[in-house]
Amino acid sequence: LGKYFLVDCGFPNRCQFLASFRGVRYHLQNFAGQDNDPENEKELFNLRHTSLRNVIKIIFGIFKSRFTIFKSALPFLFKTQVELVLVCACALHNFLRKECRSDEFPIEAKNEPSSSTLPVNEDHTFEPIIQTQE
Repeated sequence: LGKYFLVDCGFPNRCQFLASFRGVRYHLQNFAGQDNDPENEKELFNLRHTSLRNVIKIIFGIFKSRFTIFKSALPFLFKTQVELVLVCACALHNFLRKECRSDEFPIEAKNEPSSSTLPVNEDHTFEPIIQTQE
């Protein structure tokens, strides 16, 4: 099984896009109450699809309330935003290496060439290089 983007019916079902069935009951309130169980496979799929989308919306709502920087567009160029994501990933990696020592996870998958260009310290932490725009 691969990885998929859970999308609404505005998107077509394509490689890695998983949309609901059009013209079939979809919203959670349509399945609420007695005798409103899914009647066929398409309705069951749509019920599970909308349930997952609802969980994702809740998670993003919690995420946005916890990290208020995500409530509006970032005032940086796209290239800078990409670098910020990389730096945040490195910071998270370093935090996990320091705080979660009992959890074993591989630094790099075996038999796969490394695509990382970041320097790695002896304790397997990254030292990202950030360039600011003037």
